[in-house]
Amino acid sequence: ANIISAFQAGTFFGALGSCWAADRFGRRRALCGAMCVFMAGAALMTGSCGRIEAFVVGRGVAGLGLGAMAPVVPVYITELSPPSIRGRMIGMLEISCQVAAMCGFWTNYAVNRTVDPRSGMAQWQIPIGIQLLPGALMLLATPFCPETPRWLCSRNRFAAAEAALCRVRGLPCEHPYVAREMREMRAEVARTYRVGGRHGWGRGTTTLMDHGWLADAKNDRAHNMTGVGIVVYYSPRIFASLGIRTTDLKLFATGFYGVAKTLGTLVFMFWVADRLGRRKGFVYGAFVGAVPMFYIGAYIMKADPAAATTATTANPAAAATSSAWGYLAIICIYVLAVICSASWGGITWLYVSEIYPLHIRSLCMSLTIANERVWSFVITRSTPYMITDMGYGVWFFFGALQVLMGGWALWCMRETKVSEWSLCAVETAFARRGTWLTDGGVVGFAD
Repeated sequence: ANIISAFQAGTFFGALGSCWAADRFGRRRALCGAMCVFMAGAALMTGSCGRIEAFVVGRGVAGLGLGAMAPVVPVYITELSPPSIRGRMIGMLEISCQVAAMCGFWTNYAVNRTVDPRSGMAQWQIPIGIQLLPGALMLLATPFCPETPRWLCSRNRFAAAEAALCRVRGLPCEHPYVAREMREMRAEVARTYRVGGRHGWGRGTTTLMDHGWLADAKNDRAHNMTGVGIVVYYSPRIFASLGIRTTDLKLFATGFYGVAKTLGTLVFMFWVADRLGRRKGFVYGAFVGAVPMFYIGAYIMKADPAAATTATTANPAAAATSSAWGYLAIICIYVLAVICSASWGGITWLYVSEIYPLHIRSLCMSLTIANERVWSFVITRSTPYMITDMGYGVWFFFGALQVLMGGWALWCMRETKVSEWSLCAVETAFARRGTWLTDGGVVGFAD
């Protein structure tokens, strides 16, 4: 728990500090700096040579770098993406994250099967050290990526912004599409910085409320309340509570959990993000996701598979029955991963990257990620004690939270899926009190 907590603390402080770097130096340079910090932490963990203090420090430093990247990457992608494929582009980000997590799960399984633990520290150094490879690849590739036109406009570098926009759109500068986007960005900069100053934070508190930061903070907290994260961090213990005992089988089951999350992200990318919509995805994901939670809790309450595992040989018939229902409980773990990844796991980052205006976008994303990290810390820190003290009640607890989340999304959230709308249009609609975004445009509702 201390190692996980150090990582969560690092991500919290990294997220808080990233807004200044992203606004001052640009999205691209902020990503490069954050990746350097992450790689330093990963190298410290790999070279800790069994010293737990050094490993915990390295974990915290790696969290610092990862937390600094977390708010910037969705903003970078959103500011570069055309409105019609904005959801799918964030979906690509989620797929990359889930594929990386899946590779991590299967790496642990492969190392456990092939590396002798008596051979030294290689069994844990290999999985830790592998993360340096994608980090180095990103660090080498990022300088060749363009800076976002919106950030360049915010620095009054309109010629560079137009060149970057032409590059990412693959169109000449005289094309009407490019000209329209440039007009929108110029108008956005003139409107926001005329009131808020160079960094646009002068009216930050009012704009935070106008653009629903408090609502978004609740939304981000709810993302952690799905309970899907507890399986990521404590998968061996979760699967042990379902009767899986050997380390190989636990890691094998965890590997398929990574596959399930990747499949869910594909569903999000190709169907939920730009077809079903943000708000409907939240609502359906919460209500449907509660069903496997309740089943798992009921199964553990009735069968107590962890305690019954040692007694199955004495009663073969009971063992067969328990095994059949137990397999269904394990399947529910994977179904839960698909549902949450297709809804709250992916839509949350798309939603928060769309609703904030340019002058406080980095600030709001940093606060949002920091808020998410706080609640992730609370959940991951308390989960081991909840499993010990509450047993099957943990699953009923998170299932009930999902029902509440569905009600919150149904009654309190605004839709942002309007495929032809630019970020400027979404900003304007959110800033107007008494409006609701639908596929057909803006409609009014009572204040």
